[in-house]
Amino acid sequence: MCLAAATASSPARCLSPSSAALPRRFLRGLLGAPPGPGPASARPSPPLLRRCFPFHRMAQYWAQASLDKNKALVDYLKQYGAIRTDKVAEVMETIDRGLFVPEGSPYIDSPMPIGFNATISAPHMHATCLELLKDHLQPGMHALDVGSGSGYLTACFAMMVGPEGRAVGIEHIPELVASAIENVKKSAAAPLLKDGSLSFHVADGRLGFPDAAPYDAIHVGAAAPEIPQPLLDQLKPGGRMVIPVGTYLQDLQVVDKNADGSISVRNDTSVRYVPLTSRSAQLQDP
Repeated sequence: MCLAAATASSPARCLSPSSAALPRRFLRGLLGAPPGPGPASARPSPPLLRRCFPFHRMAQYWAQASLDKNKALVDYLKQYGAIRTDKVAEVMETIDRGLFVPEGSPYIDSPMPIGFNATISAPHMHATCLELLKDHLQPGMHALDVGSGSGYLTACFAMMVGPEGRAVGIEHIPELVASAIENVKKSAAAPLLKDGSLSFHVADGRLGFPDAAPYDAIHVGAAAPEIPQPLLDQLKPGGRMVIPVGTYLQDLQVVDKNADGSISVRNDTSVRYVPLTSRSAQLQDP
């Protein structure tokens, strides 16, 4: 959860016009006849479908507007070099960020609060991490998202590794796990959640999630003072971890485990993330 770069209700009875199986008399009541002559007070009220359809059209407009804004965000990230490959552009277009931000403006390049002293990272940081991990998010691979928060990046991982792979999000705030699941249910990744290839769990991120290890890709969304050994142990030989390391001064580190089990580490960029800490410490007032 990165802090900055350097971190109407319509009636319940509304039905779709495709309800062809309903009795014809009921459908005639829904569709109604054209208004006849006479004073307006004597005319029947508009039929049910005619009254509901504007709300249906508005819902379609809102959904399309959201998708258009998400695509505009992706285009912006491509223009400024955060997104460099079609693979990352495609997954960030597919997973609508607006579904994962409870309030605020999801389509600006800024972190947003999601409650419980947690944030969803700025879009350029998501793009950066996806670009760094994309070769380790091939179909069939396993990915771990530590500090999964809103569930956005975990959903991106799941789309990239596909139903034959496994994407796991862990978060030590149960309420965030529950909201992440609800967010994903509204997204393009919903079928992967249903079939079990995408899952969320309440767990201490510093300990990883051994049940689905080893992982080809590990992303850590909070800054650790040093790389936790359990995460190194759960990284597959040939795998890669992206993790912010440091306290006040932090670097986004790229950690590669070589085939012989040795570790190579390089700094990618300076960042500012919330700390990788205990649940009780995170819930304290900042």
